[in-house]
Amino acid sequence: MAASPHVVVGLDIGTNGARAVVYDAEGRLLGQATRGYALHGERPRWAEQDPDEIIAAAADAIGEATARAAVGPAAVVGIGLSSVFHSVLALDARGEPLTRLLTWADSRAVRQSAELKALAGPAIYQRTGCPVHPMYLPAKIQWLRDERPDLFTRAHRFVSIKEYALVRWLGARQVDRSVASASGLFNHAAGTWDDEVLRLAGIGPDQLGEPVEGTTALGGLQADIAGRMGVHPGTAVVVGAGDGVLASLGAGAVQAGQMTCTIGTSGAVRIVSDAPRLDARERTWCYYLAEGRWVNGAAINNGGIVCQWAFEHLLHASRPFDFEQLERWAAASVPGARGLLFLPFLTGERAPHWNAEARGVLFGLAMSHTRDDIARAVFEGVSHRMRSIYLALAEVAGPVSEARATGGYTRSPFWLQLQADMLGQPLRVPTSPEASALGAAVLAMRAVGWLPSLDAVDRFVQLGQPVVPDPGRHSRYVAMHDLFMRVYWNLQAEFAAITAAQEQQGDV
Repeated sequence: MAASPHVVVGLDIGTNGARAVVYDAEGRLLGQATRGYALHGERPRWAEQDPDEIIAAAADAIGEATARAAVGPAAVVGIGLSSVFHSVLALDARGEPLTRLLTWADSRAVRQSAELKALAGPAIYQRTGCPVHPMYLPAKIQWLRDERPDLFTRAHRFVSIKEYALVRWLGARQVDRSVASASGLFNHAAGTWDDEVLRLAGIGPDQLGEPVEGTTALGGLQADIAGRMGVHPGTAVVVGAGDGVLASLGAGAVQAGQMTCTIGTSGAVRIVSDAPRLDARERTWCYYLAEGRWVNGAAINNGGIVCQWAFEHLLHASRPFDFEQLERWAAASVPGARGLLFLPFLTGERAPHWNAEARGVLFGLAMSHTRDDIARAVFEGVSHRMRSIYLALAEVAGPVSEARATGGYTRSPFWLQLQADMLGQPLRVPTSPEASALGAAVLAMRAVGWLPSLDAVDRFVQLGQPVVPDPGRHSRYVAMHDLFMRVYWNLQAEFAAITAAQEQQGDV
C-alpha cells in the first residue's frame, strides 16, 4: 500500500517529557520523538516546571518526529494536542508568566482544600466531577490568592500548560473542554465555568480560556514555531484533550466495559461512558473526552515516580535510576515480598480517599528482609494502590469486560504480570507505546475529516496477547490487600500528626 501524501501529528505534553508521533491516513506510524524536561520541587509539597522549557521541548519533539517521518511541511495537515491535567500558570496582561507551572503533583494547597471542602465539598463534586483536593485548580488558585497576594492581583489569566502553548504558538485563548472539565472549575451540566466555584477561588470567567470541543481546529502558527516543528504556518492545530482520557482513546478502549489501566509517573484506571457518572462517596472523578463521551476514572499520585525515588534514595544505588536493575531485584523476591508492605504515599493520596496528608510507610520490616524484598514491596505497593482504585471504579462505572494496559509500565513484563495478578484481570497491551499521543492524533484525524467517528480508532490499535493472572498469586495479593488497607486506615490520625510535625520543622 502506498504511503498517504498527508500526515497528522499527535503531541503529548506529559509530566516528564513531550512525545510526538506522526501517522498517515492508514494509521501507519511514520515517526516519533521524545524530549524531556525537569520537574522542580525545592520544597517537598511543591512540584513546579518551567513552562517555556516545556513548550520549547514540545516544538522540538514535533520537529524531530516530522524529520524522522521524512515528510515536508506541506504534508502535515493537522497537529492534535494532548497534555497533562490539573496544571495552572498565572499570566500577566502581556501573557508573560508570573509563576512557574504548578503541576498535578503539587499539593501545597492543603489548607485551602480543607477550607473549600468544609464550605461546599459535595456540591463542588456534583457540579464539576472533581473531588475537592489540593491537586485541582480551585485550591491552587486560592493558595496564590492567600500566599502571593501581590502576584495574584497582577494575574490577568490562569492557564494550563496546553493553553500556554496555544498562547505562545498561535496567540489563542481557547481551552479544550476536556482539560477544562478536569480543572475543578467547570460545570459539567452547563458546559462552562462554574460561577460559584470561581467565586470561592476569587477569580472571574474572563480570567480563564474559552472552552471548546476537542476537535476544534485553530490556525496561524507563528512562522518561527512552524519552522521549528517542520510544518506549514497554516497547519491546523487541534486543541485535543487531556492525556489521561486520550490514553483510553489511543488504546481503543472507548466501548462500554472497556477499561484502561495506566501506570507512568502516576497511575489511573478509566472507563468511557456516554454521560457523566459520579460516586456518592466521591471516590472517583469524571472528565470529558470528546464528542459526547465522558471518562469515569480514579487516579493515584504515586506510580513510577515511587520506583525512581526508591532506587535513588531508599536502596542507595550509586548510579542514576536504573529501572531494569530495580526490576531484577524485585523479581528475585517472592509474591507478597515475604510479608513486607510499602504504602507509597510519597506525594499524598488522590483516589479513592483523597488524603493529601497520607505519607509513605514500610510496614513489617524484619532483619530477614533483603533489598530484593524492599524492591518488590515498592512495585507491589503501587499495584495495591491500583487495585484500590480499580475496585472503586468498578462499583461506579459497572463491571469490566476487558482491560487494556497503557503507560510506561507496559514495557515491563514483570510489572504487567504483577498488575494482572493483583487485579485478577487479564491485561492486553496495545502495540502503540504512546497511547495519549495516538489519541491526540486521532482527534486531529477526526478534525480534518479522515475518520467518521471516534469508534474508528480500532483500525489503528493492535493488541498483544493477554497477560493472564495466576490464581494462586491473585489469592495471596487479595489477602495482602486487605492488610494493606487496614494499615492505611489505622494510620489516619498519625498521617495528620506527622504532616503537622513536618510542617513545623519546615520539611513540607
